Amino acid sequence: MQRIGLYGGSFDPIHTGHVLVGQAAIEELKLNRLFFIPAARSPFKPDQQPAPSEHRLAMIRLALAGRTDCEVDDFEIQRGGTSFTIDTVRYFAHRFPGAKLFYLIGADNVPGLPKWREAGELAELAEFVVIPRPGETPAPLPPPFRGQYLNGFPFGVSASQIRARIKAGQSIEPLVPAPVAEVIRNNRLYL
Repeated sequence: MQRIGLYGGSFDPIHTGHVLVGQAAIEELKLNRLFFIPAARSPFKPDQQPAPSEHRLAMIRLALAGRTDCEVDDFEIQRGGTSFTIDTVRYFAHRFPGAKLFYLIGADNVPGLPKWREAGELAELAEFVVIPRPGETPAPLPPPFRGQYLNGFPFGVSASQIRARIKAGQSIEPLVPAPVAEVIRNNRLYL
């Protein structure tokens, strides 16, 4: 049985923490493949306008260059509108029939899982893998969700902190892979 990881988010921008989480997920869950799935528009950040999708996709591809166990999937961007996890998980369940699906989420999203769109079906289709925040006590997954916490590579930085550093004219290296920093500079993103 294939073990497929789904890592959704804005990736605005992708940073070293995202890459480390991906590596931990591959190792701990023994994944065959891990898909990074940038959102067209996050339902949790309705007022936030992310960087243009072509730049976010380019940054993710550069951050994952040379990796054969990770890839970018632009399903949510191609579909457009608000990106709901249930639509993405259904898409991957159809694309990989019989595979075991693992959906990665940040620990801050755990308490709200029962309020996610079509939560019951979502809990049936995928096992949830929680990305811990350094120094925070993990909350248990609410029923009917099942899953586990990742152990490896907690990294205390967020994309919003990186955007704030860029706006303030501060260095973002080594918080993002060097090619990602280059895309940000060349396209004057987050200024």
